[in-house]
Amino acid sequence: MMDSLRTAANSVVLKIIFGIIIVSFILTGVSSYLIGGNNTYAAKVNSQEIGRSQFENAVASERNRMQQQLGDRFSELAANENYMKTLRQQVLNRLIDEALLDQYAKHLGLAISDQQVKQAIFQTQAFQSNGKFDNDRFNGIVSQMGMTADQYAQALRNQLETQQLINAIVGTDFMLPGETEQLATLVSQQRIVREATINVDALAAKQQVSDQEISSYYEQHKNEFVSPEQFRVSYIKLDAAAMQETASDSDIQSYYDQHQEQFTQPERVRYSVIQTKTEADAKAVLDALSKGADFAALAKEKSADIISAKNGGDMGWLEASTTPDELKNAGLKEKGQLSGVITSSVGFLVARLDDVQPAKEKPLAEVRDDIAAKVKQEKALDAYYALQQKVSDAASNDNESLAGAEQVAGMKAVETGWFGRDSLPSELNFKPVADAIFNGGLVGENGAPGSNSDIITVDGDRAFVLRISEHKAEAVKPLADVKAQVTDIVKHTKAEQQAKLDADKLLAELNAGKGDEAMKAAGLSFGPATTLSRTGQDPLSQTAFSLPLPQKDKPVYGVGSDMQGNVVLVSLDGVKDGTMPEAQKKAMVAGITQNNAQIAFEAMMSNLRKDAKIKLGDIVTQQQ
Repeated sequence: MMDSLRTAANSVVLKIIFGIIIVSFILTGVSSYLIGGNNTYAAKVNSQEIGRSQFENAVASERNRMQQQLGDRFSELAANENYMKTLRQQVLNRLIDEALLDQYAKHLGLAISDQQVKQAIFQTQAFQSNGKFDNDRFNGIVSQMGMTADQYAQALRNQLETQQLINAIVGTDFMLPGETEQLATLVSQQRIVREATINVDALAAKQQVSDQEISSYYEQHKNEFVSPEQFRVSYIKLDAAAMQETASDSDIQSYYDQHQEQFTQPERVRYSVIQTKTEADAKAVLDALSKGADFAALAKEKSADIISAKNGGDMGWLEASTTPDELKNAGLKEKGQLSGVITSSVGFLVARLDDVQPAKEKPLAEVRDDIAAKVKQEKALDAYYALQQKVSDAASNDNESLAGAEQVAGMKAVETGWFGRDSLPSELNFKPVADAIFNGGLVGENGAPGSNSDIITVDGDRAFVLRISEHKAEAVKPLADVKAQVTDIVKHTKAEQQAKLDADKLLAELNAGKGDEAMKAAGLSFGPATTLSRTGQDPLSQTAFSLPLPQKDKPVYGVGSDMQGNVVLVSLDGVKDGTMPEAQKKAMVAGITQNNAQIAFEAMMSNLRKDAKIKLGDIVTQQQ
């Protein structure tokens, strides 16, 4: 890596970040990513490994993003094994593409300087407080991402290099001014038409249909006249949040006594440091400080630690678990006290003790309300799980009804109205509940009530027990029930056919120059001229712009339909150029060039994938 990132990697600040990350990983049970463990890779891309931990971290990040975006809905999706396999595959494909882009950028000699990386970090709003870069905020966010500052800087460098490559591709497509004007003229073109409408509904009212035609249509389209499967459900809902519990003084005192670590702020210490590459430099710094030099100003000027230097050497508040041994052993006891020259693994340090916050125990009175809420919640959960077990036993023991479960739960079961698979009542709209209702296991024979379900738990400490009280299987409706509907459909179908035949005959007469007499005999005439634009999405606009250009004083005729389904004769009388505002013209050009650039980018990615040697690791193939 380049000089500044080498310097940052040897920073005492980053040692602290490593300490925080390791402690937090141990506490959350994932220290195996840092300490030993399986080194199996997720994939090899042209010999470049995508590590297992990198892959799993990316999957976790995508899960968190989807959870924030979809909320409770994601819990339903996450329960689907195939969905999660697809998500993992998408994440791996993205990492492979990123590796290919990174390799190609390096092949082209694209590079991002250390200064560009630093500027990108300093300008990231997420790392700022009050519009200025905040080192503590930066360290905290990067730590939450499961990365060191050096790893983050390298990832950012790769991202900027990839973006540089993408920008290079996007910037290669353009349109000449003449092409732009021609396209704008074509897109904004307008067509002048007259219309003559054959009303299909009016024709349908005059149609005669036989019983044979009705019966034949019904037999050929039975699947269009199906009554969907229907359910009625009785259910009991248990909700931990609805459990009303109390917290006595003794309960609160007991919780406070048993969880003292939660109410104690450990001792915290604040240091400022100046890091140098040589012992002579450190002695020079110490000499300048002894002569009254300002520590913060000297740190910004002399410190080799680019992160702490920006903050005048300030390291922020540290607890014992995150304080480097070099500082612990520096013998600093008094505020403002300077150390001597400290030899460390990252060079040489001069440190100053800025402040000490002694360990502080919060008094019971200060945390009483919080403890009371926690005690009530724990007691409510205990009561909820106990009641859940009792209701489950009662529903199993009396499988012919929910009466026993009602008695134990102390509430009456709720009865739903009729609903189908696509109209599950909102209060039951949870995937585990829907699965229990629709998988067939609770349905009785011939529409009779079935058996009680097991306890069904859903997110939010809620649970259901239910039974299908009534069921109607999917069935074709008898002809007698849908005869009027079928009759209308057959009449309308015959009317459409007649209208199209009549229109085609009239079109032939119009093209032969005999249109006036034919139109008069059909009781039709063309209406006033209207102007249609190419951007119109209605069927008549599409018909008008599909016709060839008319000659002077010689219309071109066609047949189309309108939004109501009527058949329409169209007379295209003229074409005129439209105008396109400059802003719209620029947007059109931008859209076309962006689309072309996207096509070029996809082609490039396709070639990179085709030429690459990609091997999936065991951790991936085992999960496919």
